[in-house]
Amino acid sequence: MADVVQYRLERMVNELDDFERRGLFTRREIAEIVKQRRKYEYRLKRPSPLKQDYLAYIEYETQLDLLRRLRKKSVARELKAKGNMKMKQYHSDFAGVTRIVEIFRLAVTRFKGDIDLWFRYLEFCRLKRNGRMKKVLAQVIRFHPKVPGVWIYAAAWEFDHNLNVAAARALMQSGLRVCPTSEDLWVEYLRMELTYLNKLKARKVALGEDEGTLVCDTRLANEKEWREENKDLFMSLKDEENNDGANVENEGLKMKVDLFRQQGLSVLETIYSAAVKALPSSFSLRKRLFEILEATDLAHSEEKREEMLNDMKRDFSTEPEYWDWLAKLEIVGPKSTQGMSEQKIVLSQVQKTIQVYEEALNIVPSAMMFNLYAKFLMGIIAPPEQENQNSLLPSHTVNYTSHLLMVYEKAETMGYVTEDLACQHISFYLQLGHLDEARKLAEKLCSGKLSDSAQLWLLRVSIEIRCITKDSSSPSKADLQSIFELLTKVLPKVSISKAESLWLMALKFFANQKRFFDKLVEISLASLARDGGCENGFSLSSAIVNFVLQKDGVQHAREMYKRYVVSF
Repeated sequence: MADVVQYRLERMVNELDDFERRGLFTRREIAEIVKQRRKYEYRLKRPSPLKQDYLAYIEYETQLDLLRRLRKKSVARELKAKGNMKMKQYHSDFAGVTRIVEIFRLAVTRFKGDIDLWFRYLEFCRLKRNGRMKKVLAQVIRFHPKVPGVWIYAAAWEFDHNLNVAAARALMQSGLRVCPTSEDLWVEYLRMELTYLNKLKARKVALGEDEGTLVCDTRLANEKEWREENKDLFMSLKDEENNDGANVENEGLKMKVDLFRQQGLSVLETIYSAAVKALPSSFSLRKRLFEILEATDLAHSEEKREEMLNDMKRDFSTEPEYWDWLAKLEIVGPKSTQGMSEQKIVLSQVQKTIQVYEEALNIVPSAMMFNLYAKFLMGIIAPPEQENQNSLLPSHTVNYTSHLLMVYEKAETMGYVTEDLACQHISFYLQLGHLDEARKLAEKLCSGKLSDSAQLWLLRVSIEIRCITKDSSSPSKADLQSIFELLTKVLPKVSISKAESLWLMALKFFANQKRFFDKLVEISLASLARDGGCENGFSLSSAIVNFVLQKDGVQHAREMYKRYVVSF
């Protein structure tokens, strides 16, 4: 092993002499470089070197090469100031990159299955442009043909760097034959083909033979629509005589424009049909392909849009995710906004979205559908602060508030209420300031099929505490007894891990009420005997001992600790 390391260090002599001769490093610094390289070389020659050993060596050589380049620029500036010629390229200018490539080669040879290491190798070759990219790509494809990202990376390099569309297309098609169920491959293949068409169209535009692009711009579309509706305003009397000739010229230009748009539609239809055949049950793939169609300006795009929507409705009409996406499409989709105020546009979009959700409830009535519907309405009533949405008028906000309450009630009536929906319903009443309605609803829900929900009981107890402390900071004995009775209904039934917040609330509320606190300790002993000690990182016994320590001191805390130790 020592002989191999010594041999590799001796091969660095020319590079190190070049460092000293050109004034890039001092003799002392060169000695330190040799010391560090010897250390890393010995690590790589161990019987079982680690991946981190290779990465550490690569990082050291990368930083060293960066320092070399910085010092080379400094020396070049000094020589230029003295009137000397520009520095020539020497062996040391390429030795660093060559060494890093060799370390990467050794690393991927040992760790062939580490795809992250392969991509680091590829990125280094791409950035340094050392001419090894094709060879490395061939190796990684040979070892990892089932990884879609490898085919995408190789095709992107051929398309963007080599400008070789045929090679990129061949790589994508080979990848799809090997990985036909990869959504990313289908999407990137379509994106690449449309990008290529757009580049060809841009070239025609630059030569003055065409106009526009395949990228969809809603502003230009709206302006074009307005001009078409008001074309009489732009027609002058002098042009009436030349109308026939202009129409012929416009028709010729339109045919040129439609050629690329028609070809783009043909590409989209071909890839879309093949992708749907390969992944018929993937809704996310349909969404991504639809988004690409929305972002491009193709021939008959509206007809294709309707066709894709009909296909998705046929295949995914029983999935709540589809209806949620379709409803939100009404908000973000392209709309004709001529002659409408901004407020009316928002209201119209929201109303259409609500209609989609209502249709979804008739077709797919489920707890998830109600949850998605309620989440949308809540976002309309109280949008997040970071989102710059068009605010609705107060009168419309009131209407949507009552509509949201109706959705919660409908979910309860149809039997689709869940713990999450119930908590949302109660919390919404609290947000509106309707404390009495929230109290009645919490009592009703805790008496039904959700009687074992710790989160629901937490809301109910917190509401009861708020009610009794609203007028007076010191509750009466009757009030304390009523709160304790509520707690005794749920704490013995629910596991400690689920009722963590409820236990902490109870201990804090009764911390200064010795009689009730002692009873809580008794309940905790029974619960710990049933469920065991610490669950999910929460220790009830430790929490109680901590409360006793803060309230009564160390001696009482020790006694409480011994009590739990003896019990278990």
